[in-house]
Amino acid sequence: MTVTSDPGTTTPVISVDPASASRTADTARRLAPVADGRVDDPRWVAAARDAWSDLPSTLRRPLLDFRRASGPTGSVLVRGLPVDEPALPPTPSVKGSVQRGASVPAAVLLMIAAGLGDPAAFRPEKSGALVQDVVPVPGQEDFQGNAGSVLLTFHNENAFHPHRPDFVMLLCLRADHDRVAGLRTACIRQALPLLSEESRETLYRPEFVTSAPPSFGSGSGGTAPQPVLSGAPEDPDVRVDFAATEPLTPRAARAMAELQAAFGETAQTALLEPGDLAIVDNRVTVHGRTAFTPRYDGRDRWLQRSFVLTDLRRSRGCRDADGYVLD
Repeated sequence: MTVTSDPGTTTPVISVDPASASRTADTARRLAPVADGRVDDPRWVAAARDAWSDLPSTLRRPLLDFRRASGPTGSVLVRGLPVDEPALPPTPSVKGSVQRGASVPAAVLLMIAAGLGDPAAFRPEKSGALVQDVVPVPGQEDFQGNAGSVLLTFHNENAFHPHRPDFVMLLCLRADHDRVAGLRTACIRQALPLLSEESRETLYRPEFVTSAPPSFGSGSGGTAPQPVLSGAPEDPDVRVDFAATEPLTPRAARAMAELQAAFGETAQTALLEPGDLAIVDNRVTVHGRTAFTPRYDGRDRWLQRSFVLTDLRRSRGCRDADGYVLD
């Protein structure tokens, strides 16, 4: 297994060799009978957490390094993971599609989620499933969310929520037909030097309101006025959704436009292939997707998504019975 990158400019890549991929697949399959194969069951999650230790150390070590310091791009790409591609059913094409039954891809996602922190989901979105399908849905082409196929604007995942995910994981099971759907990421660590001093100061002011994304349905509300940047001036966190964040003042609008341009200038694009896992540090990196044309023939682009919280206890008041689903 190798880790490669162009320091400071491109997303690091962790390449999984065939032997490590085979061992990972074997570990994933051993989870199948736990809790009758119900991946949302706490017993299944506990088994996935234990199984993390059985994964090859050459996979675990760079992922733990990424958890500690996500680097200039705030993202990493793991290539060569097992997804049991020959056994995959047709790509789902219904709104709200999730994975609740044990599978190799679901096990890979939740084992790695348990290594990075704890898996988490949000009850109003995708019915609170820990493993969610990201697939194009007929009639939803213009949707600014996981069911659409138009250009998806840059955003932090669930930027409106006080306990938004720390990491977003996207595992490719099937690429789009034309191989043009690119995952776009942009990190505040690379965009910050491009911002004027005035914009930096403004982005730290509570002059922005962010609504819940459409995937949460109507009535999910939004935030009180808040800043887009927070934390250390030299390495801030970012909290924005360019489709859902509204600037409240003219200077806030100018600063937000400048930030969007800086993200566009520093963005990375990855064309995901089956077995590719993109992990995004949602605290410092926004993500989006280029447009593509689905065919709705059962072979469309299919990603599976899981969220990670690095400190589950902070959201204790939002979770029933200390589970993994936030209200």
